[in-house]
Amino acid sequence: MDWTFTSENNLATTFATMINPFWQEHVTEGAFKGHEGFSIRYAFCIPENPRSTVVISSGRIESYLKYKEFIFDLYQNGFAVFILDHRGQGLSDRLTHDPQHGYVDSFDDYVDDLITFVNNIVKPKQQGELQLVCHSMGGAIGALTLLRAPTLFSRAVLASPMFGIKPALPNWVANGLIRTGLAVNRMKKQQSGYFFGQTPYIAFPYSLNKLTHSKTRYALFRTLYDEEQDIQLGGVTTEWLCAAHEAMHKIEDSAKAITTPMLVFSADGDSIIDNKRQRRVVQNMPNAELEIVPRAYHELFTESDALREPTLIRLCDYLSHGLSNGA
Repeated sequence: MDWTFTSENNLATTFATMINPFWQEHVTEGAFKGHEGFSIRYAFCIPENPRSTVVISSGRIESYLKYKEFIFDLYQNGFAVFILDHRGQGLSDRLTHDPQHGYVDSFDDYVDDLITFVNNIVKPKQQGELQLVCHSMGGAIGALTLLRAPTLFSRAVLASPMFGIKPALPNWVANGLIRTGLAVNRMKKQQSGYFFGQTPYIAFPYSLNKLTHSKTRYALFRTLYDEEQDIQLGGVTTEWLCAAHEAMHKIEDSAKAITTPMLVFSADGDSIIDNKRQRRVVQNMPNAELEIVPRAYHELFTESDALREPTLIRLCDYLSHGLSNGA
């Protein structure tokens, strides 16, 4: 199959002449009421005669606006794409007194939102098989969704899924820090606060970034967050970290019950995810295929062309496998 993807070369020009006009013309944005009535924003686009319908579950701090290039690539290659901004980030409602807080009460809330999104927004417009694509935190949300609703998606692709995070502290240390943080919040009589060492949004220079080797894509990401300040998000709260630990333990304990056919990309140069734990979990999933991407940093969908393109070829091959109009 010949797939075509955007390139880092002249990417700013590609955005101006192709991606942004595509967004204006072909992408629909909307909102629905998620768990407990919070407004959850989403976007979608459907090409003529799509191969299948893809739902994207994005990572922490992300908005669907950050996915414009990836969505454009999927659409150009014949996939219908639906994506939501998880509660507490992106353009969706923020959940605490401080809009910069990375906060969630429980990862079950993310799962509730995703299932509501699929049932109420995606399924009425679905064409072809329904497939899931996830990045990072979105991979943890995706795995929990597959656990709760095993037949919702025909197959899934998880890039750098958050099945473990660095620093990989011993459980007793992590739990002690979380308990202390929650106690500090109670003493201050506040609903939540940043975990130790976490701060509001900081735009790190490219030289300090551990997300991508692509200077061009990193610059576009930072420019977007400078221009669209509503999507900025700071560090994690103690509550989010507590919820994340519970979610990752549940995924590891239940890995054998996650039976959806799945391709998992593990970025070998990832300094955010605990790859050792991630790969251990994947090996316990009965229908999961692990693909290690040498040298790659955390964000495979915005990596340099040399790393991104083979990943996207493999992703599109996997999603189109066995489809009558895509094989």
